Amino acid sequence: MSHQSPMDLKFDDLPNPKRVWVGEPGSHEEGLGRLVLLTDEIVKKAATEQIRTGRRVGLSWDLTKLEYPSLGRKACDHKIVPLLDAGFDDIYVINPQQSSQWDGLRHWSMPCSSDGQQQRLWYGGTTKKEILDRSNDRIGMQHWAREGITGRGVLIDYASWAEKKGIEYSTFSLHTIKLQDIFDIARESNITFEKGDILLVRSGMTREWEHKMDVEAKKTYSISDSPQHAGVEATADMLRWIWDTGFAAVAGDALSFEVYPPLGDFMLHDYLLAGWGMPIGEMFDLERLSEICKELNRWTFFFTSIPFNMPGGVSSPPNAQAIF
Repeated sequence: MSHQSPMDLKFDDLPNPKRVWVGEPGSHEEGLGRLVLLTDEIVKKAATEQIRTGRRVGLSWDLTKLEYPSLGRKACDHKIVPLLDAGFDDIYVINPQQSSQWDGLRHWSMPCSSDGQQQRLWYGGTTKKEILDRSNDRIGMQHWAREGITGRGVLIDYASWAEKKGIEYSTFSLHTIKLQDIFDIARESNITFEKGDILLVRSGMTREWEHKMDVEAKKTYSISDSPQHAGVEATADMLRWIWDTGFAAVAGDALSFEVYPPLGDFMLHDYLLAGWGMPIGEMFDLERLSEICKELNRWTFFFTSIPFNMPGGVSSPPNAQAIF
């Protein structure tokens, strides 16, 4: 009798939806987390069905953005230095969290109680001590880099849909993308989701940053003690839908994917990263992707991303691409 992976259970059948931890501690399976859903068969099917024209679009934002990041983060520093009087090298100093990035499994923890004591644990039960031990690379980015994050991508273009509906908002607010909005967009776009899909949600953040905000507005955001980010709602129904639909990863152009600060009792980050091992992508550049999807009237594509192969890495630029 074959063993059923907890990844194959329905949300309401999970023994503990806050802890769907697979693989032995320190194993590659554990390091993959939700990416175990991206089997050879699913990736082959996505490539066969989605690559039809060969058109390609990069999904990584300019590394210099955000040039005014928040939460005390530093902007990217790029130097060009001479090499042997015959050429040049680059020196990059970056925090991946200030531009397009995947939140890795070491990025975020969830609160847990043990023997009456409150603590925070990362995916698989990984501890803060393990993460700070540089000889320990448990649940690091190297696991995702080995095979990449590759499969069928699906775009939910909320920004275009809201514009058609006359819905005005700032992505630097608590504006909420509701689950029903996603359902409506999927229905109007004739999207049918499949197990292993990589969900992309366009809120319009990169467009607002580049074309609607002046330097003073960006600086005000950067120094704010309580920045606000529009994003998808953090509700039990959203969690159930993300899980039961079978997404391998979720991403968007929003600053934190979900609304921040949280409007309810929990954050999606707690469940998706620390509970399920699901990659969360933020600040992806989805503007050209949106244009091509409209032109082709296609909202699915082949998605590929190769994160940094950094043992013990916390996050990484996505180096992502959509192929039609």
